[in-house]
Formats: sequence, structure tokens, C-alpha cells
Amino acid sequence: MATMVPCVETREVLRCEYCRLTQYRTSNSLCRRCHKPLDVEEPEQLAPQLISGLIPTDAEEAGSQVAARVLEIRRARHLSQRQLATRMEVPRTYISKIENGKAIPTLSSLERLACALDVDVGQLVRDARSRREEIAAEVFADPFLAEIAASLPRLNSLQRSLLLSAVRDAAMGRRRSA
Repeated sequence: MATMVPCVETREVLRCEYCRLTQYRTSNSLCRRCHKPLDVEEPEQLAPQLISGLIPTDAEEAGSQVAARVLEIRRARHLSQRQLATRMEVPRTYISKIENGKAIPTLSSLERLACALDVDVGQLVRDARSRREEIAAEVFADPFLAEIAASLPRLNSLQRSLLLSAVRDAAMGRRRSA
């Protein structure tokens, strides 16, 4: 004698997103109460993508530059974070956050910071152009380099190329002998 196994049909239980009625799926996939579709198509989720060589934003870059300058100037002045914080009338942890790039000071904080460090605000927020100008001023302070720089505009492209090659060779010769 054969035994019959009862066939249990599984039915999908759904909740209508509109009227919130919990029900079995209907043959037409419409809600029994409000007759709206039970299958609400969710937008396709985009997988996160890694971007190699992520470039920091201007704000992040500016914050890290301020952080480095504050640390550099504070150490040059032989001040502890606590001493600087006392001068600024802020908690020591705020100075630490600024120096670690975890906090970007507001303009009023920058003014107080510059006053506490006894520097101009411009020294805290130097941009790439001002750094290039400082480097150029250092280069032109050397009389030999200033003479070469003054003669460069009078050279044609071949002469300029030969001069640059000679300078590179001389610089590489120094590195090898060092």
C-alpha cells in the first residue's frame, strides 16, 4: 500500500506598502484592499566602487597645510600644546585636533591662533603660489643661480636644452660622489 505525502504549497506573505495590509500574494500581484501593486520595484543598488589615487579636496588639503604650519611654528616657538591652548583660551585637545588635521579652525580661530603664535594669519594659510614665491626668492638669493636665471630668456631652445643637460649631469655627479 502506497503512502501519500500531502503536498504543502508555500505561499508568499507580503505587506502592501500603501495600506500596510499583510496578505498572501494574489495571482495578479495587486493588494486586496487598495488594489495597488504589491511588487514595488526598488531602485537597483549601486555597488561601492574604489577610486584609486583619490585626490583630497581643497578643504582637506588646506586643513592639512594649516595643521603642518601650526605644528611647525609652535615647535619653533618652543611652546607646548597646553601653553598655546592657554594663550588661545581653548582646550588643549582642540590644538591637538588642529595639528592632527581632525579639525579645521574657523577664521576667528585662525586669527586667535596667529595672535597666540605671534605670526601673521597669512603664514598659517600659505598656498602653493606663496610657497613657490618663497622658493624662487631663495633660489634668486644665490648670485650664481640668479645670473643663470637672468640669461635664460636670451637662450634659444637648443642652448637652453644643452644648459639643462649640463646642470642635470652636474647634479647627478654630485649625488654619486656623496
